Parts: sequence; C-alpha cells; structure tokens
Amino acid sequence: MNATTPANTTASQATISESNRSRILQHLYHHGVSSRAQIAKALELTPAAITKITARLIEAGVIKETGDIEGSKNRRSIGLKLDTSHFRVIGVKFARSLVQIGVFDLAGNRLSLDNLPTVSNDTVWDTIATIHTKVNDLLANDKRIMAVGMAVPGPYLRGIGRIAVVSSMQEWRKVNFLREFADAFRVPVFLEQDARAGALAEYLFDPDITADNLAYYLVGEGVGLGAIDNGHLINGALGAATEIGHVSIDVNGRPCDCGNVGCLERYCSAGAIHELVNATDGLVPGSAGMSHAEACRALFALCEEGDEEANHLLRQVARFVGYGCVTIFNAFNPSHIVLGDIVSEAGAPLLNEVRRVVDERVISELNDSTTITLSGLSTDAAVAGAAAVAITQFLEHPSVFFDVT
Repeated sequence: MNATTPANTTASQATISESNRSRILQHLYHHGVSSRAQIAKALELTPAAITKITARLIEAGVIKETGDIEGSKNRRSIGLKLDTSHFRVIGVKFARSLVQIGVFDLAGNRLSLDNLPTVSNDTVWDTIATIHTKVNDLLANDKRIMAVGMAVPGPYLRGIGRIAVVSSMQEWRKVNFLREFADAFRVPVFLEQDARAGALAEYLFDPDITADNLAYYLVGEGVGLGAIDNGHLINGALGAATEIGHVSIDVNGRPCDCGNVGCLERYCSAGAIHELVNATDGLVPGSAGMSHAEACRALFALCEEGDEEANHLLRQVARFVGYGCVTIFNAFNPSHIVLGDIVSEAGAPLLNEVRRVVDERVISELNDSTTITLSGLSTDAAVAGAAAVAITQFLEHPSVFFDVT
C-alpha cells in the first residue's frame, strides 16, 4: 500500500475543492437563484463548506447575492445567483463555406455576431488569418472575455486537431486547428465538433429542454449529430463518434468524399438541396450563383408561397432527414431530438414529414418516449454551441479562469 504523502493529500483536496466549486456553479446555472442551504441540501455538502466556497466565488465576481428569498419553514435566506454578465466568451463557428464569430454572455445571450465572407478552397487560409485578427481585436476591446470556443465540422480528430473529411471543401483538412489556435490568444481556446457544440448549446441555453439524454441533429452544409447521454457528450476514441452524416442509407448510392457511398449527407444537406434546386429548371432563378444557404432559403420561401414543385422537393429531402432520425432513435435512444441549422429553417413542413417517417419506421415504445422539435435558439446552435463549449469548460473547471484558492 502506498503511503499518503502531504503532496498527495494537497492534490486530492484541490481536486475535491475544484469539483465542489464546479457543482455549485452548475447548480446555479441550471436552477437559478438558490440559498446556501438549498445548495447544501441539493449537493449534499455541509453548510460550512458551502459558505466557504461561495464566499470565494463572490469575491471573484462569479456569483452574487440577490437579497432575501423564502427558505425552508418560511425562514428568510439570502439568495445566490451566477452573474452571467460578468464574464463573456467568443464563439467561432466553422462550416464549409461559412464562418461566424460571436460574443456571448454566460447565459448564451448573443452580444454581437460577425459573418465572414463566403469561404472557398482558395480562401481558407485567408479566412484563418482574418479570424486571428478579429478575435484579437475583440479581446483587446473587452477584458471581460475569458475564453474562445470553436465549433468545427466533423469528423474532427480532437487529439490531432484536424478534420478527417469535409465534403466539397477539402482545403479545410490541411488546417490543424490546435496548432493554429490553441495558444494564439491571451485566453484559453476550446475546440469541439460542431454538432456536439450544438448539443451543448441546446442543453445549456434552451429553457424548454430539460432532458439529460439529448440528440442535436445538425442538418446544414454538412449533416452531423451531437448526443448527450446522462448529461455527458458521447465523443468516441478519436472524438469522431456520432457521425451520422456518413452513415450510408443506400449501399449503392451516391459517392461521398469520405470514401463511402450513399451517405446521408449526400441526400439532405444544404449542399444536396442546392444540387436538387439547380437540377430543377427554373424553380429558383439564379440558384447556381447562390450559396447553399441562399438556395435553401429561396426554396423554403417558395414552399411558404404554396409552390407545388418546391413542396414536393422539400418533402423528398425531409424524408431523408427522417431516415436519419430513425437511426438516431435506434442507435442512441434519446428522450429529445432537436433539428437544427440551415435545413431546419424549413419549419413545420419539414418537421411534419420527419415525424411521418418516424411513425412509419420506429418501434412504438421508442417513438412514444422521444420528442422531436426544431431548435428554439435565436442564434444558430453551432455558433452558440461554440460559445457553449467555452462556457462548459468554465462551469467544469472554474479555477482555470479565475483565482479562487
């Protein structure tokens, strides 16, 4: 048996203290104003421990007292809340042709959003340089920004820092995001696959979502999935788990840049929709010169106007989105599936067709226990998710960001 040394004891105490700080912050984040007694009861910590930890968090400006609230047995207690306006984070979303940079407070409220010029294979490195400049400018002008979160297309190999495949935009594969950004700024940088970042955004920011088993189904320029199981992201050995966009729905289908054929992404992504629109003569005039997002939104506008051909095309796409949902049901059994990104902007017609596919193909016990909704976030979940990546790190490892020793 190894003897316990003072150094080991100190390290163990530091780990426990950090864990308790994190638990208190997460409790306040998810439950709002609480008294010290309520926190102690919920977390099964002693009142003395809560008093000591919260005093240091108040001193650091992370939490604040709100005045009297009603406690147990009608006693008055002083409420505590997380000061979500005290610190800010930057979120950077990378898509194939779109990069967005936003500033958010800790509650996920967007304070600013900048859409960079459309990215092509020829301009990827110019875009990287622009991101460096813009993020440094934001940091120089706002000392409250404490971290940068980045959401990148999957499959993202987190240990290497590289995207394994990006359909139609292979220049992104040459970018090592860790090398480019990990130590580039005065604040820490955290990277995550875009759909998993979106799942974190839904989990943290959407008040209507209370499930600890959640799937965020990203259907945009790519197709991806972020799955939360019992409050924790499913990552996989290399960080490339839940890549539903590269699950084949037709073993004899369309070839994909990943090397597979019949990948879901080839049938319902914004790029796939753009191809369908271009192939339908005259449906959307000038569609060939549009971005994928612009072509999708033009199609959705026609659907709202009652155009029969446009609605037929949307139903065709929606059925493929539904096939992806069936895979999510059977592979991950979430209690809530959220559809997000560009294609979800089609709204109720998309959702209704997806539900019809699910009703046809999913066993009733799973279907009855799972809710499917469109994302309710006011900002795209992937860019908000980039912010959520940083905020999650703040909640889980607070001493990285401020001195509470």
